[in-house]
Amino acid sequence: MTARNTLFIMCDQLRQDHLGCYGHPTLRTRNIDALAARGVRFTSAFVTSGVCGPSRMSFYTGRYPSSHGATWNRVPLSLGEVTLGEYLKDSARALALAGKTHVMPDNANLRRLHLDGGSELETLLRSGHFVEVDRHDGHHAEPRGAYAGWLRRQGYDSADPWTDYVISAENARGEIVSGWHMRNAGLPARVAEPHSETAYTVGQAMQYIAARGDDPWVLHLSLVKPHWPYMAPAPYHAAYTLDDCLPLRRHDAELENPHPVLDAYRTQEECANFMRREVSDTVRPTYQGLVQQIDDRLGELWEQLERLGRWQDTLIVFTADHGDFLGDHWLGEKEQFYDTVQKIPLIVYDPAPAADATRGSADARMVSAVDVVPTVLDALGLPPADHRVEGRSLLDLTQARAGEGRGAWRGFVVSELDYAYRGARVALGRHPGECRAWMVRDARWKYVHWQGFRPQLFDLENDPDEFFDLGADAGFEPVRSAMRTHLLEWFCTLKPRTTVTSEEVAAKTNVHKQAGVFFGVW
Repeated sequence: MTARNTLFIMCDQLRQDHLGCYGHPTLRTRNIDALAARGVRFTSAFVTSGVCGPSRMSFYTGRYPSSHGATWNRVPLSLGEVTLGEYLKDSARALALAGKTHVMPDNANLRRLHLDGGSELETLLRSGHFVEVDRHDGHHAEPRGAYAGWLRRQGYDSADPWTDYVISAENARGEIVSGWHMRNAGLPARVAEPHSETAYTVGQAMQYIAARGDDPWVLHLSLVKPHWPYMAPAPYHAAYTLDDCLPLRRHDAELENPHPVLDAYRTQEECANFMRREVSDTVRPTYQGLVQQIDDRLGELWEQLERLGRWQDTLIVFTADHGDFLGDHWLGEKEQFYDTVQKIPLIVYDPAPAADATRGSADARMVSAVDVVPTVLDALGLPPADHRVEGRSLLDLTQARAGEGRGAWRGFVVSELDYAYRGARVALGRHPGECRAWMVRDARWKYVHWQGFRPQLFDLENDPDEFFDLGADAGFEPVRSAMRTHLLEWFCTLKPRTTVTSEEVAAKTNVHKQAGVFFGVW
């Protein structure tokens, strides 16, 4: 065991290139940068899906969407899947939550197994085995939620204070306008900063940590920002100007003979709007302000950890569930396989003395969302559950562990997409079962395999911005063939046999005669 406690921080829709320690030239993220200086900053960290739900379920199970099955936001995680919270519960620990998870309850199987009667087990199964200190998903009104009730106690007299204050603003004419309309992104939210979502959720986490005293804890602090609605409280709404933002990363060549699925996506409202420069120019400064607010509030949390002496015994993982196009590649939102969305910040602070040699370093090896669960289990000295978990412990890298049968680190990563719920499927005339895609990315090439359509291929060495799709270029068929082989290799590593451990299989191997079975005897 290398840690007593774990703080697993996730931001929603935070781009890797929007932190100072990852190279942003103007964002002042001194507290996240300080965390990177204490730990290891992974520069080639990737999600398993560019969509909130499936990405998070991989973070929580250590398994890919092809294994855990929750391939979209509205798809429940099966009761048969074991999450980090359940692994911790089996060792008399709990996984506390402050913020959002995107966990959808598997109501059909709860009913089938008669687990819908209000038991404690049902509560845990519905929440993904999170003990909800405070759950706030922040994508829609939650008028009966704890945050709404807290806002009313702060004086926000409204049946729906999230809609009326948190994501609303007052324009120059004195009119109340909604943050759902991106044209209003530059206005300050009506909620005061101390009462905003980021301030509230970090505050809930700090209260929980303080209440635990010297008792061990595992906490998932899951912030809803900088995800839309793009509306920041003062002064963060005006913390940056367009001159402080990264230039748009897109090329006219991307609109010439585009991939059919990308072409269909660009007809969807969020993409069609972000194709207009005025939209991205309005949203990007506010997005940066929301990132700045997260960093400032995390600074208060870092100070609390210092006061309590928790830096000495707490594993900290900081990451995001995916990025945000913000108009790059003529797209809005997320989902597609460009690095803008798939590549995420991942910083691991390992308190063990064995990690001292790697502190402040940047590690370029390919790491994945599925690596978080085995990292936490490893740090807490718990069984690795390697008959289910498809990732690897990052402590092998933070502590520069070698040998002991660990083998070489992976040479490529895989991500997935199921766009069955999207308007693009209808535009393309596809059946809901025909909308899957898989990305294979190594240091040089990115290959995307689409059901029913030609593949995509990008040469990341000569085209790092991914502007020129080589998926239909006959001269690159040998590369595409090699990347398809990687995809097959990956499929062969998935772990469908989850009901018995590898040790149980070994113990039951070739024991049929002990059970009185003598087939094949002469």
